[in-house]
Amino acid sequence: GILNNAERPIQIIFAGKAHPKDNEGKEFIRKIIHYCRKSEFGRRVVFLEDYDIIVSRYMVQGVDVWLNNPRRLLEASGTSGMKVPVNGGINLSILDGWWDEAYSAKTGWAIGKGEEYDDFDYQDQVESNAIYNLLEKEVAPLFYDRGLDKLPRGWIKKMKTSMSSVIPVFSTNRMVKEYLDNYYLPADSKSRYLAGESLQSARELTAWKSRVRQHWGEIKINNVTANIVEAVRVGSTLEVKADVFLGVLTPDDIKVELYYGKINAQRDIIEPRTVTLASEKGAAEGSYTFFGEMPCSTSGRHGYTVRALPNHQDLNNPFEMGLILWK
Repeated sequence: GILNNAERPIQIIFAGKAHPKDNEGKEFIRKIIHYCRKSEFGRRVVFLEDYDIIVSRYMVQGVDVWLNNPRRLLEASGTSGMKVPVNGGINLSILDGWWDEAYSAKTGWAIGKGEEYDDFDYQDQVESNAIYNLLEKEVAPLFYDRGLDKLPRGWIKKMKTSMSSVIPVFSTNRMVKEYLDNYYLPADSKSRYLAGESLQSARELTAWKSRVRQHWGEIKINNVTANIVEAVRVGSTLEVKADVFLGVLTPDDIKVELYYGKINAQRDIIEPRTVTLASEKGAAEGSYTFFGEMPCSTSGRHGYTVRALPNHQDLNNPFEMGLILWK
């Protein structure tokens, strides 16, 4: 096996704590400790108890590869892996959390290609096989491939690429600057604006929100049509129209968007893009036609739909009110 390979042995170090109410996590740790005590795994699989910031500090300084493999879509962030490149370590992780943004073939390894599974048992089987294949066929050979100088030149190259690519981007300095520029300073400016002139702008925004919430249930997206032909060519556009009933609201209160992109096997739109549709008054009171063009920039199976969102110049974003209507 890969653990006791005579030429390319691998040692796996586990550490971590389960939440006091996470019985499944505690049972998983119990199984790991049980395996660590088996004679055939002696010194090859190790579990470090009482995981804390001190243990973490020694681990990120000492390991060559940082394994992070929770089930995809359950990773909150995975920030522990950000500290590894600073210490010359390389990440091997699922494409979730920060690693989904940072990964490239030159900076580390990815478990899978971002697939999603409904069957967790099947997901565990597929991804565990992927981990073992990476360790056996890519990680260990790269680490042990050494020339006359006894240095793993390929490993060092990957390590340096990881350091130069990851450290400047995934750091506290960048995070604080981004929060300051994108959130704190705009929030301060917005607060001063809304509080000006005896809270006049804040009062108007509050009244507008109340009116939109009161009448949101009256909105209806009716017919959505597109001039689809038998063969749509890359580089062309599709004209899309949507008949929308707004009731007492107006197009100034509502933003109607074309939501489109490639579709997967489940007919879900992936990597979506949006186009804001223009409007013209319909024949009936409260009715409008919204129209725009969908660019066909890539080949493959594509889908589209239409959605309505609140629209006001003083909203922080169109999702702030928690109101959305899909066709």
